[in-house]
Amino acid sequence: MGALTEHHRCPRGRFYRVADALSTVGFGALVGVVLTYGFEERPLPELVLAAAALCAVLAFAVRQAVHG
Repeated sequence: MGALTEHHRCPRGRFYRVADALSTVGFGALVGVVLTYGFEERPLPELVLAAAALCAVLAFAVRQAVHG
């Protein structure tokens, strides 16, 4: 892999990676809940949960695709 350059930065710690992933999933779930209430006046709790889970998974997938 070669010697380190003077612009080398070590990867961030485990806590930062976990916090970053959880914040992405939380934001995606929040977007799913808001969109559900935007389309339906009184949605069923199952629909809200399903939309939150779907948006959380989509947000995490986009994060992985962007960050690698």
